[in-house]
Amino acid sequence: MKRIRVTYKAKADQAQENQRLVEAVFAELAAKNPGGLRYASFKQEDGVSFVHVVSIETADGSNPLEQIDAFDAFTDQIGDRCDIPPQVMPLTDVGTYHFFGD
Repeated sequence: MKRIRVTYKAKADQAQENQRLVEAVFAELAAKNPGGLRYASFKQEDGVSFVHVVSIETADGSNPLEQIDAFDAFTDQIGDRCDIPPQVMPLTDVGTYHFFGD
């Protein structure tokens, strides 16, 4: 099981486009329903800072997001949309309460 948190700050004029791209990822996930993935995305109150929390629970450790075309589109030029680029941080469970559906 792998869990990560990704944070970044979009440029003010790119925040809406970034959100649209994130929403497209969730729409495709809903349509394809890949197994072994739990994923949440949040926009902070400032309207430009985003947090993604991902849990990958596949038998082979593969990332189901890599099968999602909208995820490719989202990540394609993310650096150009950001004032602060994505920071990926592995997470270690300490405790959760129904956060990952357990």
